[in-house]
Amino acid sequence: MRALRKTSPAAGLELVELPRPACGPHDVLIRVLRAGICGTDLHIQDWDDSARAMCDTVPFTPGHEFYGEVVEVGAEAGDVRMGDRVSGEGHVVCGTCRNCRAGRKQMCIRTRSVGVQRDGAFAEYVAIPYLNVWVHEHEGRTDLISPELGALFDPFGNAVHTALKFPLVGEDVLITGAGPIGLMAAAVARHAGARFIAVTDVHEHRLEMARAAGVDLALNVATTTVDRAKLDLGLKEGFDVGLEISGQPSALQGMIATMNHGGKIALLGLPARHFELDWTTVITHMLTLQGIYGREMYETWNAMSAMISTSPVLRERVLATVSHVLPAARWEEAYDVARSGSGGKVLLDWEHSD
Repeated sequence: MRALRKTSPAAGLELVELPRPACGPHDVLIRVLRAGICGTDLHIQDWDDSARAMCDTVPFTPGHEFYGEVVEVGAEAGDVRMGDRVSGEGHVVCGTCRNCRAGRKQMCIRTRSVGVQRDGAFAEYVAIPYLNVWVHEHEGRTDLISPELGALFDPFGNAVHTALKFPLVGEDVLITGAGPIGLMAAAVARHAGARFIAVTDVHEHRLEMARAAGVDLALNVATTTVDRAKLDLGLKEGFDVGLEISGQPSALQGMIATMNHGGKIALLGLPARHFELDWTTVITHMLTLQGIYGREMYETWNAMSAMISTSPVLRERVLATVSHVLPAARWEEAYDVARSGSGGKVLLDWEHSD
């Protein structure tokens, strides 16, 4: 098979030929159809400090956002069948630590991530434990989940986990970062009953995508401050819920300053450096800051599958975050687009990879 490989502990990737992965008794082998490029993959290509901290073995195959077809099932792999169309939960957990045994698998202290600490989906085939397979089943319908939509289930799960961490019905929501996950989070917030939704970013084309997705206000914080969002929406007391997606220090700092007393902030974006926070405001305004990592296993998957299957509007808005689908052979171009921020979600097509 062909695979996009991190072949040495240095910047760069290589498209190489490898044997197909072995399918163990508790594994399934999946023919990858589409795979998405995310920020983690850009770090791995650069081999920067973040990548070196995350990745403990080289060589390996990156890629953790994917959709494909099951082509081999291990002897002990239950509930997965040949031919199933699937996405994959990228966090492979130990099953025996305190959190795993308590049903909090997303908090496993021994998590091994697909495409980071073990071979991933930037390849024509990937093997993962059957417990990490999410089979797309919608009462016999096969038209609901396209390969492109299926490849979004990992980042869509991040958006759902972040957006639904706190109740949203009738609440005013501020989202910082209008990349694909921020746009998905806005769509989920609208679906879940938020009143006003404001989104901030510094890229005008992403703000245009947010406006097309139906947010109430899309604000360019390169030319104005986030305080303007509160004024433009006529909020008397600030935002009730904040979803920090960007990882930018100024975004969280500005969000804290615009929250209502008792406001709740879900933090998904990973900052690139340490920075100061106004802890006096956090304390005196009684704000809640909640870190979010990945998806709840597997309640988030149930929630997003249910929403996608019952809401054509949400389904269209999630799929609209895809701006480029390029053959895997053009992976360098795909990475350049993803790095530039000039579009939305970028997918590699491994089904038609020439």
